[in-house]
Amino acid sequence: MSGPPERVTIKDVAARAGVSKGAVSLAFNHKPGVSDATRERIFAVARELGWAPSATARSLSSQRVDIVGLALCRPARLLGIEPFYMDFISGIESVLADRSCSLLLRLVRDVDEEIALYRNWWRGRMIAGAVLVDFRQNDPRVPSLQAIGLPAVAVGHPSLTGSFPAVWTDDATAVGEAVRYLAALGHRRIARVGGPAELGHSAIRAEAFRSTVRGLGLEEGRQIATGFDEKEGARATRSLLLAADRPTAIVYDNDIMAVAGAGVAAEMGLVVPDDLSLLAWDDSQLCRITHPTLSAMSHDVHRFGAEVARVLFEVIEGTHTGPHQVPTPTLTPRGSTAPAPASHGRPA
Repeated sequence: MSGPPERVTIKDVAARAGVSKGAVSLAFNHKPGVSDATRERIFAVARELGWAPSATARSLSSQRVDIVGLALCRPARLLGIEPFYMDFISGIESVLADRSCSLLLRLVRDVDEEIALYRNWWRGRMIAGAVLVDFRQNDPRVPSLQAIGLPAVAVGHPSLTGSFPAVWTDDATAVGEAVRYLAALGHRRIARVGGPAELGHSAIRAEAFRSTVRGLGLEEGRQIATGFDEKEGARATRSLLLAADRPTAIVYDNDIMAVAGAGVAAEMGLVVPDDLSLLAWDDSQLCRITHPTLSAMSHDVHRFGAEVARVLFEVIEGTHTGPHQVPTPTLTPRGSTAPAPASHGRPA
């Protein structure tokens, strides 16, 4: 069974009529610059293709955008407790509010559902653009959504996002800083509890962790992929700490898992940071109210979301000039990291 017909665009009308998109716009806005014969030819082609300038298209041409779409492939329960996306969305909303615009948010089960949702939103003229997150290697959203002409900004490294304008943080540099900091404290057995292995930023962090550990001559660090939630973070921590060669320091890919890891350490009779150092990614309030407070790789997630929204408006308005890297997360040492225990640290 064939799918719904592709959305006809001004580009299709221009190509069929043998003119530029600007000429089509002039014709439909009844402005000078095209001859009567050309204008009639453009109208005839538009009728044939079933195309007419929509209210959304007119809105975009006057740089007024009403709704931006964001689909998240995350469980609803996790979204409710994960500080990152709450801060990220609030940053997006801060820019939308200044422009009297709205965010259309939907949770999806998989990438196929996400692609179908964006297609429906765009063809139905429900959104003027979209924010795409959680990129994978060879992400199927790239060719599918580029093909329908969806204006979008991609939150991810440019190597993952195709021709979509990218906004990203330098995860590799941040991971290297985290590992070097722990190594400077004497830790030689460092582990990492990461996010889903299929996510592009997880793969970038995993490779940076591996290469930094090797470059420093440390013991091979074990890495465990999880789904970002506290149960999987606790399970991964327990697995690491039950090993005969347990680590003396663990880096977590988010703060929820780090807090869960601290609970597991206490349950197993280990004192943080005397017996075990913990370092979280994303410096939320969770890191500051946990005892001991959690050392973290800090970045302003609210500002990150705001910058993503600003770049999206540049894309929609045709003023965007290229990829945009936001400040790299930086280390904020707190009470959960300390020199390695004598029996597990540097050889005497």
